[in-house]
Amino acid sequence: MIAWTYLMHAFYRKKGIEYRKFTQHGQRRIFEKTRFGAYWNWSLLECLEHEDCPVDDIVKINLRFLVGIRNEIEHQMTTRIDEQVSAKFQATAMNFNTCIKMLFGDKHSLDSEQAFSIQFSGINEDAAKELMAESNLPKHIRSFVAQFENGLTPEEYNDQRFSYRVFFGRKTSNTKTGADTAVEFISADSALATEVNKVYLRETEKVKHRPGTIVKQMKDEGYTWFNITRRTELWQARDAKNAKLSVRNLCRGYMVLVRLVGGRGADALRR
Repeated sequence: MIAWTYLMHAFYRKKGIEYRKFTQHGQRRIFEKTRFGAYWNWSLLECLEHEDCPVDDIVKINLRFLVGIRNEIEHQMTTRIDEQVSAKFQATAMNFNTCIKMLFGDKHSLDSEQAFSIQFSGINEDAAKELMAESNLPKHIRSFVAQFENGLTPEEYNDQRFSYRVFFGRKTSNTKTGADTAVEFISADSALATEVNKVYLRETEKVKHRPGTIVKQMKDEGYTWFNITRRTELWQARDAKNAKLSVRNLCRGYMVLVRLVGGRGADALRR
């Protein structure tokens, strides 16, 4: 957050845009200062909201997410947060480097500084599944993440500039030089890539039908009274998250929903 803030300040300074806070008194500007006499500059959010901000909308969404996380955990001890939002951290780091090059040229890029971070612990499939199944995030953090992501469109949520997800597989090699390569990139249309997608990515995260998207689809179908609360009542009434439930059971859940809404749109919903 500090690095992004400084980058935005550098951009506005270059453009001659005043990013120090002030109040206008006629022709005179009275700058706000800290109690130690330093100028009070725009926060990162204020930089992002300016009409001349050079950052695109998806990158702004990523940064607003991380600012919200920062605000939620400020002055608190929160464990294991990296496992939950690491994709967003990776995205903002790559966005940062892209933005540096866009605003100030390739000579200032961080490409050669640290291409990849160092992972100090080994990862195996069982440990990864256990890690994702058990979340130690406090309730207020989980609530913030859910509320923020529910407000995104599927396109925004899946954009790599918001959340950068990659697949890593342990590489084995019979040659000394090959064994020293930690990361190998392959062409997306190669035979190896096809096999990787076929075998290794079978258990990756399924497409999420986010609450906001479901509500929008229902409203588009004509059920204008359908909202987040009604959706929650529906899946709670019929345990809709249970993968063993049949489509017929879910349809019965709609009948429960009809009773819950007191008959509004009941005839159309029954049909």
